[in-house]
Amino acid sequence: MDTAATNTRASPAALAPAASMVRVIAAASIGNALEFYDIVVYGLFAAPIAHAFFPSGSATISLLLAWGAFGVTFLARPLGAIVLGAYADRAGRKAALTLGILLMTLGTLLLAVMPGYATLGLPAPLGVLAARLIQGFAVGGEFGSATAMMMEHAPRRAGFFASFQFSSQALAGILGAGIAILVTGTLPAASLDAWGWRLPFVFGLLIGPVGLYIRRHVDETPEFLAAPAIRAPIRVLLADHGAGILLTAGLIAMATGVTYLDLLLPSYAVRQLGLPPTISLTSLLTKSTLSLLLIPLVGHWSDRIGRTRIAPFAAVAVLLLVYPGFLYLVGHPAIGTLLGLVALSTLLQIGYNAALPALMGELFPVQTRSSGMSIGYSLGVMSFGGFAPAIITWLIPHLGSIRAPSFYVIFCALVSLAALAAVRRRPRHGAAS
Repeated sequence: MDTAATNTRASPAALAPAASMVRVIAAASIGNALEFYDIVVYGLFAAPIAHAFFPSGSATISLLLAWGAFGVTFLARPLGAIVLGAYADRAGRKAALTLGILLMTLGTLLLAVMPGYATLGLPAPLGVLAARLIQGFAVGGEFGSATAMMMEHAPRRAGFFASFQFSSQALAGILGAGIAILVTGTLPAASLDAWGWRLPFVFGLLIGPVGLYIRRHVDETPEFLAAPAIRAPIRVLLADHGAGILLTAGLIAMATGVTYLDLLLPSYAVRQLGLPPTISLTSLLTKSTLSLLLIPLVGHWSDRIGRTRIAPFAAVAVLLLVYPGFLYLVGHPAIGTLLGLVALSTLLQIGYNAALPALMGELFPVQTRSSGMSIGYSLGVMSFGGFAPAIITWLIPHLGSIRAPSFYVIFCALVSLAALAAVRRRPRHGAAS
């Protein structure tokens, strides 16, 4: 432990006025919602974005370039996790979350207003890359700080409240799909391709000021204020809790791999199986609605029976079912088949994902919780999620099998099962058994 630790940041009297948990949930989860909203919108409008910024003689190459720019964003996450995660562990969760949403809004703004390649030439795709890198940097510190805020306001119900990290993504998915339905149903194809795809990003800009206002009016967490302060959280983290970082990255592997596969699955079904384009929005709404309703229930369940008693069953089910599921979809390419597989995948994800935020937070003490979670989560999402759409798009022709996406998910499930096995043997901080 750092010998430079000092006294607690506040006296017990300063801890008395607790923020309402509704405000805490809103403040902590709105940044994660904005992040996932942008991811969903980028995925739904990847084709016109590719046409606007990455023109090529081949539609596949243009799409690969667009997904590559999407994936490069994740390279900035570990840096943001280090900088903003350490800031949250020194200055507080509230300060880091306020700075983070300002940067995230700036990234969304740049993407919404950036002229296309036909107008600017090379600076246009570079501008898109810069926008995504800024947002990736901001998001790097978001997950750890937001999860820590919810856990530390209600440690006895950490599983329930921290699960709103993922249910907020579901709400963002519903918003993204709703805006996409409105835009695509209102505008002609030519206008949608030329400028209409920007409208969902403009709508996303409205989330930023709301999030900033809420975050500036929420209390700091009692556990953070009561914990002894340390001057160098990253040094302490690497010296004492390096294994927790690796385990966090491993735990998130399956969650992020399946999430980005689900985002890619509808376009895969359209391009490879000949299903109608409307399946993209229907699939997203199915997944998001189930997640929004059920994730908090499973998070609550984890407070009662323990964090690690549900996830292994879900991970094993994904491992065993993903290849047969793809085999069946390829043999029976129908809308009902795809939606059934999306629903099954979502239910298994809920069983695995709901307790993850609290479980990862319990790998670290309060003084390094935000930086530890942020770095581990960012490394995991970067490694297993950020380039997943590009990897899967590349795998299909190179392996000569349209079932190739299932191979990637099997790999991610094996990584997460190994991490779960290791976590079950480790003592945790404030853990539910």
